[in-house]
Amino acid sequence: MALVLRRNLGMLLLGVYLLIVGIVGLTPVPMIGPVLPILALLAGIFIILGR
Repeated sequence: MALVLRRNLGMLLLGVYLLIVGIVGLTPVPMIGPVLPILALLAGIFIILGR
């Protein structure tokens, strides 16, 4: 399980990012501002590195 999670960590983070963006778009969620750019950066880095 750890190997699968490690291999797809970038895609998992991208999925979480997209879910959060969708929820924020539908409902007013306070204090989510700094989380989205950090999550997007991490997802992009892990996808580029192939993890």
